[in-house]
Amino acid sequence: MTTVQFPNDFKWGTATAAYQIEGAFEEDGRGASIWDTFAKTPDKVLNGDTGDVACDSYHRIDDDIRLLKELGVSVYRFSIAWPRVYPQGRGELNPLGLTYYEELIDKLIANDIEPFVTLYHWDLPQALQDEGGWENRSTIDAFVTYAETVFHAFNGKVKRWITLNEPWCISILSNYMGAHAPGKQDLQAALDVAHHILVAHGLTVKRFRELSIEGEIGYAPNTEWRTAYSSSPEDVRATQLRNGSFNEWFLSPVLKGEYPELLTSWYESKGYKVKFEPGDMDIISEPIDFLGINYYTGSFIRYAEGNDLYNSEEISSSFAKTDFDWNIYADGFYNVLTWISATYGQIPIYITENGACYEAELQDGKVNDEARISFLHDHIMALHRAIESGVPIKGYMVWSLMDNFEWAFGYSKPFGLVHIDFETLARTPKASYYWYNQLASSNQLEI
Repeated sequence: MTTVQFPNDFKWGTATAAYQIEGAFEEDGRGASIWDTFAKTPDKVLNGDTGDVACDSYHRIDDDIRLLKELGVSVYRFSIAWPRVYPQGRGELNPLGLTYYEELIDKLIANDIEPFVTLYHWDLPQALQDEGGWENRSTIDAFVTYAETVFHAFNGKVKRWITLNEPWCISILSNYMGAHAPGKQDLQAALDVAHHILVAHGLTVKRFRELSIEGEIGYAPNTEWRTAYSSSPEDVRATQLRNGSFNEWFLSPVLKGEYPELLTSWYESKGYKVKFEPGDMDIISEPIDFLGINYYTGSFIRYAEGNDLYNSEEISSSFAKTDFDWNIYADGFYNVLTWISATYGQIPIYITENGACYEAELQDGKVNDEARISFLHDHIMALHRAIESGVPIKGYMVWSLMDNFEWAFGYSKPFGLVHIDFETLARTPKASYYWYNQLASSNQLEI
């Protein structure tokens, strides 16, 4: 085997999100989020699962930091729950919410693990949703106030901040497809949400600069890679629309100050449009320090009139699948990363999520998840290829540290390096945990 070396300052880590792991949904003054409401609405989440207890990480900081320390990672990405800080989204501050995160951050730093903090990972306070949620521009101001509070609380301790996680999911998946909270099915609402969250992102970055907060700030769009099934003009255009709606719609406004013309024209031909206010694009394109990239899958795309909004269909039969039935497309990871650098320039990139769902069982105190190891190996090899091709990638974070609440699929889809018994909440490192420890410790990959 050949061994490849990663840069000496490369950061290895893992990632989680508040609603997926914390539990303690009514403790210490936390308010309700849209996910509390959505999960308790019949037929929205598989098996009626909720995040009420999740992995109970709210009460198990020491257990989880021990797992991170023994894993050998240098960075841990987690999110702060907005409803813990402002239970009603705005107004009265809940000091106990900040106390929890202060303890977590202090203990991470004491163990030489860098806290990499996401401000918004989908848990909008329900009180704000009752006023229209992200469709209402007043939510933008509430978010900036929340962010400013957290900046002040942890300035000097947290050196890297992410404003938003996966804006496509916040907008399209949740407000057009209806699969996630709040569960709407309205494309105009989804486009309004998409625009407003990007404005909120830009204003938050601007406020970060004005306050002279230490460190760096960026955001974390999710990406996929679609390859045209053939070189026919119809297949190429359908693929451009699919890639554009998923990738460029959420990258170009921030990094170029514009929405992609192909998509704006397409949406307008269907009767939908972005509702701008003066100065919005200047705000959205406030310069960021780094780009977080989440990547899981991709496919081939063929023209199919009337099949979906973009007259396209996925051709996926040639791909191996994860247990989420997502295509395994490591070359797509390389393609996304090199395309980003070629299109948007040499902005530093952190891989803020990459991982796979496999339903390996706990047997005799062990979990043999060789399929996950294979997935991670191939994607990290694609990552190294991108680095060798000149893409400035600074770190990589596996999704996820532990099995957790997988949104609309409840507890049925495990992504973790650590197995969770959701009856006892016992934590058991999987084979992939030990494999990743070797990678993080050696900074080398055998290919």
